[in-house]
Order: sequence, then C-alpha cells, then structure tokens
Amino acid sequence: MPPQRGTGLFRSATFRLVLIYVFLFSISVGVLLGFIYWSTAAYMEQQTDDTIRAEITGLAERYQMASLNGLVHSIDERLKRNPYGSTIYLLTDPSYRRVSGNLNGWPSVAANSEGWVEFPLEQIGVPNQQHRARARIFVLESGFHLLVGRDMYELRTTQNLIKRTLVTGVLITALLALGGGIMMTHSTVRRIEAINATSREIMRGDLTQRIPTRGTSDDFDQLAENLNNMLDQIQLLMEGVRHVSDNIAHDLKTPLTRLRNRLEDLSIKSSQHNEVLYEQAQQALLEADAMLTTFNALLRIARIEAGARRAAFSSVDLDKLVTAVVELYEPLAEDKGQQLQVTVEPVALVQGDRDLLFQALANLLDNAIKYSPAKALIGVTLRGDITGCSIEVRDSGPGIPAADRGRVLQRFVRLEDSRSTPGNGLGLSLVAAVAKLHGAEIELSDAAPGLAVRLDFPAARI
Repeated sequence: MPPQRGTGLFRSATFRLVLIYVFLFSISVGVLLGFIYWSTAAYMEQQTDDTIRAEITGLAERYQMASLNGLVHSIDERLKRNPYGSTIYLLTDPSYRRVSGNLNGWPSVAANSEGWVEFPLEQIGVPNQQHRARARIFVLESGFHLLVGRDMYELRTTQNLIKRTLVTGVLITALLALGGGIMMTHSTVRRIEAINATSREIMRGDLTQRIPTRGTSDDFDQLAENLNNMLDQIQLLMEGVRHVSDNIAHDLKTPLTRLRNRLEDLSIKSSQHNEVLYEQAQQALLEADAMLTTFNALLRIARIEAGARRAAFSSVDLDKLVTAVVELYEPLAEDKGQQLQVTVEPVALVQGDRDLLFQALANLLDNAIKYSPAKALIGVTLRGDITGCSIEVRDSGPGIPAADRGRVLQRFVRLEDSRSTPGNGLGLSLVAAVAKLHGAEIELSDAAPGLAVRLDFPAARI
C-alpha cells in the first residue's frame, strides 16, 4: 500500500494532548475561581450578619434606656432617614400586630435555633417584585416581638455578578488556552509532517532525501539530526550492497554470456556428428538462458527499487499500452485455445516509464496465460474516474491463497514447493517494484476461480 498522508491538525495526537491539557487547566481554574467565589460570598454574608447584629445592638441599647416608646421612636427615626434602604424593621405586640417598622406583617417562616430566619420579601418601593430577606428575631421582656434584618437583593445581585464574571473568566481562559494550544499544535504538526514527507520520499526510493532542521537545537532538531545520520548510514550500506550486487551480477553475467555462446557453437558443431552431445548442448543452453534471465530480472528490479528510472518518466497513454500488450500475447493465448476479454476505457495520461509499465503488464498477462487452463477466459480491464485509474488482469487458474498474496510479491517466492515449473519467482516482484515506483497500489484478490491483480494509480499521479 502507498504511504498515507498526514493526519491533519485536529486529528493529531498533539491536538488531543492539548484538549486534555485545556480540560484539566479549565477544571483547575474553575476550582480556584470557585473557591474565590465561595470565600467572597461567605465574607459578604458575614458582613450582612454583622450589620444586622450592629443594628440590633443599637436598638437594644435604646430599649434599655427609654423602654418600648424609645425603641419605637428609634425605629421610626431610622426609617425616616432612609425610607427605601435595605434594612428591615418590624415591632409587633404579643399578638403579632404591627406597632412599627417597614413590614406589613410578621413572616410565616420559623426561625432557627439562633433566631435567624430567611423569608420572601417584596422589594421596598417596588411592588410585585420579591427578593429574599434575612433577619433575626427577638422577644422583648414585655412580650413584644422585634425583627431586624436586611434585604438580600443587592447581596445576591453582587454575588450573581461575581459568579457570571468567574464563569466568563473560565471560558475566556479555556478559549485562550485552546487558541494557544492550536498554535502550538500547528507548529508541531508542521514539523512532524516535514518528517513524514521526507519519509514518504525515502520509501518511494529516493534515499538522498533528508529531514530539514531549523538550527534551534531543540528536541525536533536533535531527532532530525539523529534520523539523518541514520539515513546516511543506511544509504552508505545500501549503496555498498547495491554496488557489490551489481558487480557480482555483471561479473557473472559476462562469463555466463560467453559460456552460452560457446555452448551454442558446440551445439552447431555437434549437430551433424553426435546427436547425444547436441541434445546435451541444447539443454545447457536452456539452463544458461534461464540464469541470464534471472540475472537480468534481478538487475532490473534493483534499478527500479533504487528509483533510477524515475528520471525517464514521461506521459504514457495507458489505452495504447494495454492494447499493445494484449496484441503481443494474443497469439500465445490462441495457441492454448484461451480467450482474451479486453475492456479499455479512455483515461488520462499517466506520468511514468512506458517500458517498465509495459513489462509489468506483460508479466501479469504472461502469468495469467501460463496458469489458466486451455479454453479459459482471461480478462484485461482498464478503467478510470476522478480518483484515478486502474488496470486489472483476471485469470481462471488455481489462484493464490489469501495468506500468501503478500508473500508472492517478494523475490524468489514460488508457491510450488517442487519448483518444477518454469520460472524464477521474480515476475510479481518486478510488478510490485514498478507499482511502487509509480506510486500505484497493487492488490491481489480472488477471481472465483483464479486470481485478479489490479494496479491502482491515484489521481495525484495522473
């Protein structure tokens, strides 16, 4: 399969870490601001209670000095000075009939053990608008009842304002953290994508590519430098192996060619004098040809995997290429009584090496004819759409088990243990190398019966 593209900003692992960080940071800020709100609200309520206690202390002193009449006078004077204030007074007789104060009636809510009570209250001066009031209740020596409290509207309004402010602060903090996280993620993703882009080029065969660095000596630069050093070492080893392999192949190819030529001369000279010697010479010629074919295939695969043929890319018309390969192998199929069913749709031109694409398709069609029985149907299909184009070859042979379909693309892999049939196990290896060079995906599937091999060329490569 071709290497996958980058995952994008919002699908990256860094962005997921940012989200976790923003979540934990928001919770931490929320807990901190919640504690601040709780402390502030408790302090404000304590101040309200202290104010009520101060009012009670003043009225108690007035009551002790001037008895009940002085208490009534003191309540009336305070209400005259601030008729619409938030302080609440109510003095009733033992039957709870109003004597003085700014409440119309005694609240119907029971007080707690310390005499504190909270009850609904219409806003002073504003009818039909209820608030909560907090007050303290006392029973005087004469049986009269005194209630002193405060309207909690301003306190609750202030507390709600603080609460909204803190919630808004948490949201703003989360948004700023998320924005900063996205910026950091974008920078990280760009650097990771640079590494991925270089890796994809190297996997396509260009071992000269190196990961760019910024000269900051940070973690990414150190990682890039280590990877580049590793790639330098790998390239050096690969070039050494390739150099040795090429030398061995060339050094063996030359004496094999000479040996074949001498065998051919021996065959010609012995054809008229010694029939047994002639047959042996012909058999030796076949063996020499098979070895030369194997060496040529190995050298070609090595050059393809090294990417050396990419410089020869040009526009290739797959319509004409498929037609040419089919015309070349049609007589071979007719000799076995096989029928080639060809479907060719017009597709866009492909940038590639025509000779290599021709060889790859020829290998697929040669295998299909070789492994399909007589009078079998062999299909060759070329299709294309906006996503790319594909070439598929279907045969009617024994097929390949699903577990072996990836293995047969390796060199010298043959499913026949006896290896008695002609071949060297390099045909599909060459097809896979050509597909990788052209950025195509090769897929082997069941043709029921037989094998279907498809080469998918992506739109970006067309």
